[in-house]
Amino acid sequence: MGELNRRIVTDGQVFPGDVLKVDSFLNHQIDPEIMHEITGKWLEYFKDREITKILTIEASGIAPAIIVASTLGVPMLFAKKATPSTLTNHDLYTTPVHSYTKNVTNEILVSKKYLSPDDKVLIVDDFLANGEAALGLADLVEQSGAEVVGIGICIEKSYQPGRQKLDDAGYEVYSVSRIQSLANGRVEFLSE
Repeated sequence: MGELNRRIVTDGQVFPGDVLKVDSFLNHQIDPEIMHEITGKWLEYFKDREITKILTIEASGIAPAIIVASTLGVPMLFAKKATPSTLTNHDLYTTPVHSYTKNVTNEILVSKKYLSPDDKVLIVDDFLANGEAALGLADLVEQSGAEVVGIGICIEKSYQPGRQKLDDAGYEVYSVSRIQSLANGRVEFLSE
């Protein structure tokens, strides 16, 4: 069992509605050892993709995204959930994304000057459940004419439809931890 799975079991909390809280080490307080394990696995898996940019969504994907970008020596870009006053809509790629955990839809955006048709983009995020964030990020990349070369996920809820949606759309996904079930408050991992 990898360190991420071990920490999910020992420190994660399962809440009603299939919510897995990993705030103590992944998306509120961040354990650098966990981040290096996750990003190391992504880097190994996607090593031959000629990645030119890392893309995530604010805020929980930023920590692993910056580590991958720094290791590769490429820029990291994150999609914002609100339009800053310094940008106008014609300067942006935008798409709606529904958050499963927060039950809210945000219009996410990136500046057109940071994605180009020459980019080969690795998308990364903390969770994959219904696939909305990853599909939204992929839509932003496609609007720019750039190429999605892969999607790296920290924790995947494999029993929810997100992975199938991404597979059906033709994206290659690598998840460090794949959860088969959170039934009865107990974490069960998918054995591959």
